[in-house]
Amino acid sequence: MRKFVTLVCVIIGIFYWANYSMAQPVKIDGQKYPDILSAKVQSRGDDHFDFDVTVSSPYDTPRRYADAFRVMRAESVVFGERKLWHDHGDEQPFTRELYGVSIKAGIKNVVIQGRDQKYGYGGKTVTVALPGR
Repeated sequence: MRKFVTLVCVIIGIFYWANYSMAQPVKIDGQKYPDILSAKVQSRGDDHFDFDVTVSSPYDTPRRYADAFRVMRAESVVFGERKLWHDHGDEQPFTRELYGVSIKAGIKNVVIQGRDQKYGYGGKTVTVALPGR
């Protein structure tokens, strides 16, 4: 009987430990946001641009991940956003594109910023010059 009680206690302990650990926020050294590592931009003419953006979010899991990035002015005017529909835990860093972003004449630089599924936009940004401007 004593062995049975011990076994039940062990099983209950494992169950609670597994649920507790899964409920905790996933952080790597306290990182809350994805970082934009680099971005390449090409002009498509007529004030349209294509972006290839490299994102790092080492905490990515199916429970929490970088779920978007955006192209914007420093004053938070957003020109385009790329949604990311799944985690990239096995592909770090990763590069995704955002094509056909319309940016009116006169704007010479844009900022690219990443978004975390839980915490929103933040992290390291990259500022890029628009070609031909």
